[in-house]
Amino acid sequence: MSKPNIIVLDIETQKTFDEVGGFRNLEALKVSLVGTYLYKTDEYRAFLESEIPELEALLMEKPLVVGFNSRRFDMPVLKPYLNFNPDTLPQLDVMEEMTKILGHRVSLDSVASATLGTKKSGDGLDAIKYFRNGEWDKLKKYCLDDVRITRDIYEYGAKNKELFYTSKYGNTKGRCAVTWDIPASDNDTSEQIALF
Repeated sequence: MSKPNIIVLDIETQKTFDEVGGFRNLEALKVSLVGTYLYKTDEYRAFLESEIPELEALLMEKPLVVGFNSRRFDMPVLKPYLNFNPDTLPQLDVMEEMTKILGHRVSLDSVASATLGTKKSGDGLDAIKYFRNGEWDKLKKYCLDDVRITRDIYEYGAKNKELFYTSKYGNTKGRCAVTWDIPASDNDTSEQIALF
């Protein structure tokens, strides 16, 4: 049986929101690095801006793309680099699913901390600094750490049908029921998406 065609994805950018005039100009942020976890090959891969055509070839296979705030951030930033509209890909945005249930947004760090007992290794501004300083190993580590956390949250939710988060000030822990599964094989991916 083949492994499921799922890609967990996270993007780091070259610029800050302030430098591009805010959230309305996501495409101007420009990709510095795309981190991925590929279920089919059980491997983490990082793609520099110049390597996005390699990523595009993987995305053309129509995998389920799993991310955290990926619909509103990662995919719009990635869109100018692709020869197709990434909105056509099957997607599971963990943050979006939690927001639908909770009625408010939660951060990756708050979900990671409350659900997995782990923290992010930094923030997006650190990633921009690494890019500008040419610190590629640090940039890859930071991005792939976020990919690993997102993958682990996705898998925890699939197994336990719940995720946890901390309040904005970290003093209370909340619970969020979730309904997704991890498809058993490549053939099950389209059925998985039909649930959302």
